[in-house]
Amino acid sequence: MSGLSSAQKSPSLDRRSFLRFSAFAGVALGGSGVLAACGKSSSGGNNGTTADGSKYGTVAIQLSWLKNIEFAGEYFADSKGYYRDAGFGHVDLISGGAASTSVEAGLDTGKIWLGTSAPQTTAPAVLDGLKAKIVGTTYQKNPFCIVSSAARPITSPTEMKGRKIGVQDTNQLIFQALLAANGMTPGDVRIVPAQFDPTPLASGEVDGWVSYVTNEPITLAAKGFPTAHFLFADYGLPLTAETLTVRQQTIDSERDKLKAFLTAEIKGWKAAVADPAQSAHLAVDVYGKDQRLDLGEQTDEAKAQSDLVVSGDTDANGLLSMTDHLIAQNIEALSKAKIDIKAEQLFDLSVLRELYSEHPELK
Repeated sequence: MSGLSSAQKSPSLDRRSFLRFSAFAGVALGGSGVLAACGKSSSGGNNGTTADGSKYGTVAIQLSWLKNIEFAGEYFADSKGYYRDAGFGHVDLISGGAASTSVEAGLDTGKIWLGTSAPQTTAPAVLDGLKAKIVGTTYQKNPFCIVSSAARPITSPTEMKGRKIGVQDTNQLIFQALLAANGMTPGDVRIVPAQFDPTPLASGEVDGWVSYVTNEPITLAAKGFPTAHFLFADYGLPLTAETLTVRQQTIDSERDKLKAFLTAEIKGWKAAVADPAQSAHLAVDVYGKDQRLDLGEQTDEAKAQSDLVVSGDTDANGLLSMTDHLIAQNIEALSKAKIDIKAEQLFDLSVLRELYSEHPELK
């Protein structure tokens, strides 16, 4: 995408308007939209070689948002040749965004082979009949947070009581799920309908703002407005994010191919976490060049993002992994958002666990 307005120069600013993190907006499973124009169906299998001479050919991967720092691991995997080394002739990284169909729609129509999404987006699609599973997660924690002024900080849900909180339409239900998870009701706070520009917080019109920890706190601080925040994930809604989602058929029939892809992803994210500056360069100057991103902000966001990608569990079990306990927490969090689904319906970490068992050096 090119020709962004000044309000769009930080693409993640309005991401909450997009379906991927709006668990409650529903999932459109019809049509291929933008994907039909720019995506490619996956090609190649586990036997022999493909037309381009590689083992697995080209696969189309839809990202959950525009090409910014969030996908630094994919940029490294591509630019350093990890995908190629794993047997892929080409990995087509397709931008998501408000103009795109959802990852779940792309999987349903077969226009993409894998996509990055979120449990609260994939779960409703699975309940509606999509045969797909989450096979790994980039973020161990969802970036949703309440950001506030450092001068009048809100550091926990109970500190929101009686205060004005700016909440966007697409985030109303997840915010109410946060309240319910902490024994509160909407009447305990003063909910102020909001858009996505956090100016009302900076101007003092509201006391708190539904935000991403990797975005608004950083952009506000860069403008001279110090902030405080707390994560939804730390207060009863430990949903993961940037989950890797595939069709069930891929798990059943292309297991080696999926392992090969996950190998490249792990290497890519290891490199991204180790080098925030290069991550930002790849986002700003190469893959997201048409987004007019700010290098300083993207570098700061890369550093903040690493705290979501790496955890004690990933230190023990490897990047992209999910423990049974974390899966159970996600299922419980989804139920608080009125999405009732069983773990085995939504998650299958067996492929990733097999990969780490076979190649412990990847940890």
